[in-house]
Amino acid sequence: MLDLFGQGWTTPALAYLVSVIGSYLGLSFAARARATSGLFRWQWLVLAAVALGGVAVWSMHFIAMMGFTVPGMAIRYDTFLTVVSGLTAVVVMGAALALTLFNPNTGRLLLSGTVAGTGVVAMHYTGMASMNVHGSMHHDLFWVAVAILIALVAATVALWCASRLDGQAAIVSASLLMGAAVSLMHYTGMVGMHVEQAEHAPHNSPDGATSYELLLPLVVGLFVLMLICSLFLLLGDADDRPRPRERAAHGSPEQRVPTGREPYRPRYARDETRAEDFWSPRR
Repeated sequence: MLDLFGQGWTTPALAYLVSVIGSYLGLSFAARARATSGLFRWQWLVLAAVALGGVAVWSMHFIAMMGFTVPGMAIRYDTFLTVVSGLTAVVVMGAALALTLFNPNTGRLLLSGTVAGTGVVAMHYTGMASMNVHGSMHHDLFWVAVAILIALVAATVALWCASRLDGQAAIVSASLLMGAAVSLMHYTGMVGMHVEQAEHAPHNSPDGATSYELLLPLVVGLFVLMLICSLFLLLGDADDRPRPRERAAHGSPEQRVPTGREPYRPRYARDETRAEDFWSPRR
C-alpha cells in the first residue's frame, strides 16, 4: 500500500507553500512583461516561465514526492528524467505564456491552456517515470483522466490570471488558488498509482539517487535563483516610482505649470515676502 503522507502534513504544506510562492513570482513577472517591451519583455517572460513551471509546478511535485513512500521498498530517482521533467514544465509554460500574454483573447487562452495543461501532465508522469523501484508501477485510467482535467483547468486559469491580473491583492489571491489547484492535481494523480513488488526482488537498492541527494539540491537551488530574480522585480518597482521632481510636477493644481498663454507666476503664502518686491522699480 502506498503512503502519500509518509512525513505527516509537513511535506504537503511545504509543497503547497512553495507552489504559492512560485505562482506569486510568476504572476508578478508576467505583469511586468505586459508592461514592458523589447528585450526586457522576453526577459520577464522567461522568468515567469521558470517561476510557474519550475517552482510552482515542478518543485511542488518533487517536494511532495519527498513524503511519498512504499512500505518495504526503496525508491531512487533517475537524474536525467528528473531534469527532463523540470525542463518540460518550464519550456511548455513559456510557450503558453508567449501565446496569450501579449495578445489575450479567448481562442489563444484556450489553446495556451491546453498546451500548458498537457505540459504539466507530461511533467508529472515523466517525474513518476524517473522513480526506480524493484517492482512495477501502474496508473488507474480514471484518476489519470481526472488529473488531466484538473491540469487543463488549472493551467487555463493560471494563464488567464497571468494575462489580465494586476495589483498585489489580485495576484496574491490568484497565487493561493493556483497553489491549491497544482497540489490537487498532483495528489489526484498519485491516488491512482499502484506499485507491485517484484517476486524475486534483490536486496540492494535500485539504481539512482535518493530524494535528498538529488531533489533537495535541485529544488533549493531553483528556489534561491527565483529569490535572486525577484530582486530585479523589486528594483523595477523602485525605478517606476516617480521621483520628487516628477511628483511635484504632477502634484496639486496650484503647483502645476499652466499650459495656456498666461505666463507662470508662483503663488506665495501670505507671510512670505516676495524677493522681486525689493527690486521692483519705484513709480
